[in-house]
Amino acid sequence: MLVDLSLIQKYDISGPRYTSYPTALQFEDSSDVDYRRAVHSRGDEPISLYTHLPFCNTLCYYCACSKIVTRDKTVAERYLGYLFREIDAHARLYQGREVRQLHWGGGTPTYLSDDQINRLSAELRRQFDFADDGEYSIEIDPRTVDPARVANLRQAGFNRLSLGIQDFDPRVQKAVNRKQPFDLTEEVIQAARVNAFESVSVDLIYGLPFQNLRTIDTTLDQVISLQPDRISLYNYAHMPAMFMPQKRINVVDLPVAEQKLEIFKHCIEKLTGEGYQYIGMDHFALPDDELAVAQRNGTLQRNFQGYSTCAGYDLVAMGVTGISQLSDAYFQNAKDMTQYEALLDAGEIPIQKAIWVDQDDLIRRAVIMGLICQFKISFAEINAAYGIDSQAYFTGELDALGFMQEDGLLAISPEGISVTEAGRLLIRNICMVFDRHLASHEGRRFSKVL
Repeated sequence: MLVDLSLIQKYDISGPRYTSYPTALQFEDSSDVDYRRAVHSRGDEPISLYTHLPFCNTLCYYCACSKIVTRDKTVAERYLGYLFREIDAHARLYQGREVRQLHWGGGTPTYLSDDQINRLSAELRRQFDFADDGEYSIEIDPRTVDPARVANLRQAGFNRLSLGIQDFDPRVQKAVNRKQPFDLTEEVIQAARVNAFESVSVDLIYGLPFQNLRTIDTTLDQVISLQPDRISLYNYAHMPAMFMPQKRINVVDLPVAEQKLEIFKHCIEKLTGEGYQYIGMDHFALPDDELAVAQRNGTLQRNFQGYSTCAGYDLVAMGVTGISQLSDAYFQNAKDMTQYEALLDAGEIPIQKAIWVDQDDLIRRAVIMGLICQFKISFAEINAAYGIDSQAYFTGELDALGFMQEDGLLAISPEGISVTEAGRLLIRNICMVFDRHLASHEGRRFSKVL
């Protein structure tokens, strides 16, 4: 896959990641009552579960996730007590709906002890009906597990692992406070293979302190030698005003813009040259991985965990900050632990924010998700699904896409829109044209598209 740096530089702006549409910036105050009403309007389709476990042992300076850094392990036991109450409340609403996908994220889910992991997993399976052939994944920090713990995760019902690497260079690791030797990571991935995990996914970050083409090439060689099924390559967005830990990173140690783009270009070309399929944005997968298969089959989707194979499933999120996605609404749990606990103490599901999706949002979401997942949309399919004339409905947007077509990012025809190879790297720019809420976000800081 060839990368045109001149095009990337031309379109190097900030914008949403479109893990939802509308984005979370549009959410307004809501409550348990609204959520229950939305759930009762749904059918008996399968669901996907997300559990947020916010604790970490140590602070990674680059991190922009919702987390609580503490070595006081008693906080996890208290949190589980509240989480079990939330699980019970959700399970009562979703009786008879099969779980086909589960993800534990954080924070660091393996902050929990094996006993706590086993109890939480058992409680979820007691309360919900899990499919035998579902996708059940957990994010792990290799520094918190060993082969015995990996085996325990498999016995607890997980069949997919996701783990952070970021960079293997010792100098880079020291600068971001994440010392993680290659040998330790290799041991964990080997243990996952021994224990028959169906998929292993790793995270990398480009744009970190002291990275250059030489160091990132060495890291890529090491990662490729491990043959993970999926690789996420995230852009480090240095926004210390929003994320306090980033203040510990010295800005003069970061690669300058031109270096960062060269690093990005090298990563793309090397990974695709080694057989990884570019799924979109920051995701790569081996050709036989479920993500790659779903993209070829037209069933790939995006949600708050990134790209997903489970198109159309309601996403039920549990834990502080969790965001649930129903067909016509999004609901977010309380972001503050005190508020989260208070709502559960009051007998409520801890909903704090939400947005109801109107017809225009549904149409635009279909377009944005089609572009970001399949790199194409069919006007006929949109017309049939929503009873509109797409070309008339999006007259202004199609006109605005004209200069992108001239730059070779996409092709517009009477049949629809198809994104070119060059345009795939700039898919967020293309999607932003269809975002009617974007103007109201003026002044809000997003990450750079690349």
